[in-house]
Amino acid sequence: MNRPILVGYDGSASADAALAWAVAEGVRTSTPVVLGYAFEWPPATAPIISAPEVWPDAVSRRDAEKMLQVAAAEAVEAHPGAEITTVVLDGPAAIRLREKSRDAALLVVGNRGHGGFADLLLGSTSVAVSAHAHCPVVVVRGEPYPDGPVVVGVDGSEASLLALRFAVDHAAGSGVGLRVLRAWSPPAQRWRPPAFDPREIVAAERALLDDEVAPWREKYPELTITVEAVGDSPGRVLVDATRTASLVVVGSRGRGGFTGLLLGSVSQQLLHHSHSPVAVVRETAVLAASH
Repeated sequence: MNRPILVGYDGSASADAALAWAVAEGVRTSTPVVLGYAFEWPPATAPIISAPEVWPDAVSRRDAEKMLQVAAAEAVEAHPGAEITTVVLDGPAAIRLREKSRDAALLVVGNRGHGGFADLLLGSTSVAVSAHAHCPVVVVRGEPYPDGPVVVGVDGSEASLLALRFAVDHAAGSGVGLRVLRAWSPPAQRWRPPAFDPREIVAAERALLDDEVAPWREKYPELTITVEAVGDSPGRVLVDATRTASLVVVGSRGRGGFTGLLLGSVSQQLLHHSHSPVAVVRETAVLAASH
């Protein structure tokens, strides 16, 4: 049985966008979709003695199940070939999503939410889901550019090469092109050695990138692959590239311009400012998904 695409859903507009992306991907790849809602313990706004003894209570659970069923039915109506099931999860959204991702091919979430998935990309939950899921994670934000290429950031690290593999497979399966970027921030003028020549560095980095892409050109001769080496801020380069992208793919760790991609400014720029959905690929996630 195929591992399903898991969607974190809470009824918000952002979750609807995530569901739409996941269902389209599921139909394209003949992969079932699991729509999941997580119950969090409600915040304490009254003395502890007034808190519910059982949470979620029967009414709340029925409401959640009904919401999921309606969303699934509407998705199937829009995509008749879709296979969708639903599940209600008890506990913190990040923890339960991470647990469920062990059996998923892909985890898809929106960039905003409410209820169980509130502030999914604004605090520790986003880091936990993106950095610790057991499968690749797609954060749906912005609007995919019609027929735009898949964009991937590559810096030569193992994580970025795994991201490249994911991006190649997605682009080839989707019938769109692939745009491979290697970006780095050049040293400040005052710290540059006398023999520093930006053109030589760009040429060297481009040659390395060509070597990394060569096996994929051979495997997918029909796939249009463009490569670019850019001496500029990685965050700015990637965000700008998403303006005409159907998806942007990054590894969860890197070196050079992409170091700490999920922990620093580059990740924040991409997750908050990308104009297309963002896929985050981890080494352990890829290995888990392949078994």
